[in-house]
This record gives sequence, structure tokens and C-alpha cells, in this order.
Amino acid sequence: MRTIRVETAAATILLTEAPEPKVRDRQTGEIAKDVVSGEALMTLGVVYIEEGESSLIKVTVPESGVSEGLALGAPVSLPGLVARPWESVFNGQQRHGIAFRAAAVTSAAFPASIGATA
Repeated sequence: MRTIRVETAAATILLTEAPEPKVRDRQTGEIAKDVVSGEALMTLGVVYIEEGESSLIKVTVPESGVSEGLALGAPVSLPGLVARPWESVFNGQQRHGIAFRAAAVTSAAFPASIGATA
């Protein structure tokens, strides 16, 4: 499927769920791995705010891309963020959505308010 690059320069992204291992198989507890590198994958939750609108999204990152010192509610950066549409059939029902993946998650600063005066 097609991968769509997500431009984040004008967005504020806040960490809402700490990174945790991405589970591939809930029954066995198997951790998901990157198909190319074999590295363990992590998922985290963020609120993505842009142009007055916000969305809660889950993002997958490789374990080595998770920076130290991330704090819930703090701004983060998601370099290399992409969106990939997906669809599957599960128990006879068709499901679809968008999967988000980034190369890393790092601490960021709050953007300066537009129109703020010094």
C-alpha cells in the first residue's frame, strides 16, 4: 500500500501515552518486529494539533528511536512521520484505518503563540 508523508512543521504534537512494546500476537504476547531490521517496535499515543483541530493517534516507532526523558503532556517531535492506509477482514468483518509510523520520537518545545507580543 501507499505510504503518505505527514508534514509536521505547523503542528503541535503532545505525548498522551508513554511508549510501550507493540504486541504482534495478543495470545502469545509476541512483540512486533520491523520486517527489514528485525528491531522491536514500540507504540505511543499523541494528540496532533494543527489549524485549531486535534486528533488522537497511535504511532509506531522502532525501539532505538525512543528518546530518554519523554514526559506525558509534553511536546514531542516525530521525524519521518508517515501514514499508511490499511484494510483487512477479521471474523468476517471488513476493517480499515490508517497506521502511523515515525523514525523516532524526541522531546520538542512548545511553539511560540501566533500573534503573541513581547
